[in-house]
Amino acid sequence: MKMRVNALKRHLLGFALFFGLGATFTCAQTTTAQLKISQLDEAFEKYREPAITYRRFTHADLQPLIQKHSDQFEVIPLGNSVLGKSISSLDWGKGETKVMLWSQMHGNESTATMALFDLFNFLEGKGDQYDTFRQLLNSQLRLKFIPMLNPDGADVFKRRNALDIDLNRDAISLISPEAVVLKKARDDFEPEFGFNLHDQQIYYNVVNTPKQATISLLAPAYNEATEINEVRGRAMQTIASMNQLLQELIPGQVGKYDDAFEPRAFGDNIQKWGTSTILIESGGLVGDPEKQEVRKINFILLLDALYTIATRSYTQYTTEQYFAIPDNGIQLMDLLIQEMQVPLNGNWYPIDLGIRRREIEGKGGYSFVGSVEDLGDMQVFFGLENLDATGLQHKEGKVYPKSFKSVKKVSMEKATELLRQGYLAIHVKKDVVKEMHSLPLVVLKLGSKFSGGWTTGAVPNFFLTKDGKFEYAVVNGYLVDLDRPSTEKLRNRIY
Repeated sequence: MKMRVNALKRHLLGFALFFGLGATFTCAQTTTAQLKISQLDEAFEKYREPAITYRRFTHADLQPLIQKHSDQFEVIPLGNSVLGKSISSLDWGKGETKVMLWSQMHGNESTATMALFDLFNFLEGKGDQYDTFRQLLNSQLRLKFIPMLNPDGADVFKRRNALDIDLNRDAISLISPEAVVLKKARDDFEPEFGFNLHDQQIYYNVVNTPKQATISLLAPAYNEATEINEVRGRAMQTIASMNQLLQELIPGQVGKYDDAFEPRAFGDNIQKWGTSTILIESGGLVGDPEKQEVRKINFILLLDALYTIATRSYTQYTTEQYFAIPDNGIQLMDLLIQEMQVPLNGNWYPIDLGIRRREIEGKGGYSFVGSVEDLGDMQVFFGLENLDATGLQHKEGKVYPKSFKSVKKVSMEKATELLRQGYLAIHVKKDVVKEMHSLPLVVLKLGSKFSGGWTTGAVPNFFLTKDGKFEYAVVNGYLVDLDRPSTEKLRNRIY
């Protein structure tokens, strides 16, 4: 993760002091600044929690990790979930400024949780160039971390809790025990700052641009009028500081979340109750499906934010800088096909096709299912992958007439050969059809019918041809160039 230096000189001056990199910046000290930036990267690699390598993990997975930190953190039982799983906080620091951070309010939003365990390792480290920085945080801040607020949702990797309630809409009624835990933790601790840590859809973009909103930030409103008081203003100033660093990490990929007041939401109410609240939403990053790079961004961003709060350096920033952050849009598609010709009643019509792929949970892991999200004039949308299909015609695919014992009996070369002959699907024995596979084919059990199409809601399974030649296959929403088939592994829909 390489960052440009010039725009960060003022922002990173304090960091450099605490990392022992000298007391002043001059043009001649650019190398020193670069060393400091590389140290942030090195800190992540050194202190990254090795027990977590994927974004799906359970409450049970975290318990030994929490106990690992019980010597240097105060582990406090806060309560239990609907299904009786423990919810704990980890407290650290001796300072006067209280900061509370909570993650995985939604069970399938785990990016920040991973980063918190990296941060725990960092904070309890010693004997390296980060000691002075740790001492600063320890002397100025008192931190309370709640790494997994919704363990029941996390165990099945679903947004809602076991009551099927969205915890972020339960701040007032407090129907769920998890909501009671969070409310009581805030009231007992009375933090000056709060960090509400979430994940957002990968289809969020920086509005009217093709760039994913990898990180979105918000100082939630505390009333319908979205007014700014001292409490919300502090959150805005801190976000403006965070954005300056983010623009070096992920230029142009930072959005501002919608601040419409939601009277049932925890972020809005915690702001209302007097805690300067900052929402961090972790979105997508191309080539990072398990969000390990976004995890690193969270780690660096949280360190930066805690330093900003510890030194009160957020006062150098303005609410105008906060409002200058562009808004979120939701204009991204996994695949955008433009100007493909589709047949109807003997005529051909040029349409754009927007395709998204959703995760589906299964016993053997998770897979993806593609769906036609919208079609027609899609010029206000952007594709993570794009195809100009001018001159290409839609053609339905066929099922290969011979069945296979297992998907393992079909090589990638054989699959490509079948596609070039116009076959999109194969049959395999019923007892092995649930095997995960990476073939660019639809796999059906014996006797099952093949479906697919280009209309809204359909699973996008079809060919694109030119002068009778099969140029492209679209299989479960994945694009396969038949002249240059990719060896990238895909998880296709299991029928």
